[in-house]
Amino acid sequence: MADRFRITCAQLNPVVGDLAGNAAKARAAWEQGRDAGADLVALPEMFITGYNCQDLVMKPAFHQAAIAETRALAKECADGPALAVGGPWLEGVDLCNAYLILKGGQVSAAVLKHHLPNETVFDEMRVFDAGPLGGPYAVGNTRVGSPICEDAWHEDVAETLAETGAEFLLVPNGSPYYRDKTDVRLNHMIARVVETGLPLIYLNMVGGQDDQVFDGGSFGLNPGGELALRMPVFDEVVTHVDLERGEAGWRIVPGDIAPLPDAWEQDYRAMVESLRDYCGKTGFGKVLLGLSGGVDSALVAVIAADALGPDNVRCVMLTSEYTSADSLGDADAVARALGARYDHVPISAARAAVTDTLAPLFEGTQPGLTEENIQSRLRGLLLMALSNKFGEMLLTTGNKSEVAVGYATIYGDMAGGYNPLKDLYKTRVFETCRWRNANHRDWMKGPAGEVIPPRVIDKPPSAELREDQKDSDSLPDYPELDAMLEILVDRDGSIADCVAAGFDAEVARRVERLIYLSEYKRFQSAPGTRLSPRAFWLDRRYPIVNRWRDPS
Repeated sequence: MADRFRITCAQLNPVVGDLAGNAAKARAAWEQGRDAGADLVALPEMFITGYNCQDLVMKPAFHQAAIAETRALAKECADGPALAVGGPWLEGVDLCNAYLILKGGQVSAAVLKHHLPNETVFDEMRVFDAGPLGGPYAVGNTRVGSPICEDAWHEDVAETLAETGAEFLLVPNGSPYYRDKTDVRLNHMIARVVETGLPLIYLNMVGGQDDQVFDGGSFGLNPGGELALRMPVFDEVVTHVDLERGEAGWRIVPGDIAPLPDAWEQDYRAMVESLRDYCGKTGFGKVLLGLSGGVDSALVAVIAADALGPDNVRCVMLTSEYTSADSLGDADAVARALGARYDHVPISAARAAVTDTLAPLFEGTQPGLTEENIQSRLRGLLLMALSNKFGEMLLTTGNKSEVAVGYATIYGDMAGGYNPLKDLYKTRVFETCRWRNANHRDWMKGPAGEVIPPRVIDKPPSAELREDQKDSDSLPDYPELDAMLEILVDRDGSIADCVAAGFDAEVARRVERLIYLSEYKRFQSAPGTRLSPRAFWLDRRYPIVNRWRDPS
């Protein structure tokens, strides 16, 4: 029996629906493995289709094309190592999430996912049928067990594989990022290693798909839970992993352990990668945004420059009579620091024309929020006109605090195609700006140094839609607001929980009311980077029409 086994682990970035492109990536990884003398080349879960496909995978023409692409890939990779790739598979009439083992020109084995996740961003019970508990597959004379993603979060699949002869575990994943998830994954996988006594290789994909970002960070564990290797987070990488067999069985030969960045860097990288891939995978090479002189739009401009390069970012300052000289100067300073294009578009004349047009209908009423929002909607109209004319995707800039309580104008500053800050609370926006000013990495396409002037970060936030307006006129101060939102949104807590945390009950009720009243706005809002397990959209799904309020 062979005493050494090599797995080429391909931590790669698929594109949903690009069957031929994903197959080409798999084939290129297989060639690297073949040249390196690998016994098995492994790719992540659902790689052939990209992930998360949602209802697309149920479309017969789509999953049949994916299966045909997989069979063609098997023929192309007939002479060399086995190739393991995730994809849809028909088992009779059942459509399954499968891990397909390609050997000798054909699909020699199909591992079917047993535990289908049906929470947070996943609806796999909706789109797939559950497979049975199964055994390992053979590669040469070695038996490999592959619990697919969620299957490795439950003890029964791994235990069944161990009891039926698996010699080590290879876990293919499509596991999207949220803050501190690395520790969650590691703890689950250590549990499987301790329970089975088998080495385990956890292989995750990378890349952005809509709101989700797959962060890689693939790793290997030896019995006892010792970390044997870790691949970089967020980077595409192909790594050859060796296992050696001794008297105690297989062990992973220790390899490189890539450093794990802190949560601030990982959040920022997630926002950059999600925007980069959202643009790249939808065909947008350039973006634009309204640069107000405030901290949110400044951070989005920097994220865009880091994702696409400053030459591909247009910043537009749309001034009214309420725009302060400080805001004008701050917007100019951010654009100059980035080296991005900066356009100045006054809106006062357009606003006066709209006001005059509506004057006969508004006669006898007092100016108020409606007139303020006309400014925001004019800005949205003008930015969308630039987007249409020049083919640049418009970015929105509202943070999670504003998105939560509706402190944004629908069809105004909410207009746009993507929002990198959608899951970043305002208090984290400030700290993220400070982090970026102090740090630069080779994956950032924007310049190093202080790209956001400290005065932009430190000044009181304002929408500048009326004279001397401050966000605090309408909302609790952001540290207080964000703490209540974390209770009410992230933890699904109650008014009583807010009171127990030291907040005034009436203020908490007002915040809760704003959350519920803003549901219709979020329903129409742009997608944005998921950074937490309670992001708006798939993680938190509430009805728009809803009269219930917490009575506590």
